Amino acid sequence: MQLALAAKYIGAGISTIGLIGAGIGIGIVFAALINGVSRNPSLKDTLFSYSILGMALSEATGLFCLMISFMLLFAV
Repeated sequence: MQLALAAKYIGAGISTIGLIGAGIGIGIVFAALINGVSRNPSLKDTLFSYSILGMALSEATGLFCLMISFMLLFAV
C-alpha cells in the first residue's frame, strides 16, 4: 500500500516537469516581443497581440501538465 502511494507521489512530481517548458516558452515569447518592438516600434500593437497568443498557447501546455499531476494525486 505504501509503495503504491509513493509511486503516485513520484508520478505526480515527474508530471510537473512540463511546467519548466511553459516557463521557458513564455520567456522566449516576451524576449522576442521586446526584440521586435525595439527593432520596429510601429508594429507594437500587432506584435503584442501575437505575443499574448503565444503566451496563452505555451501556458496551456503547463496547465495540462498540472492537470495530469492533480489527476494522478486525487483520481487514481
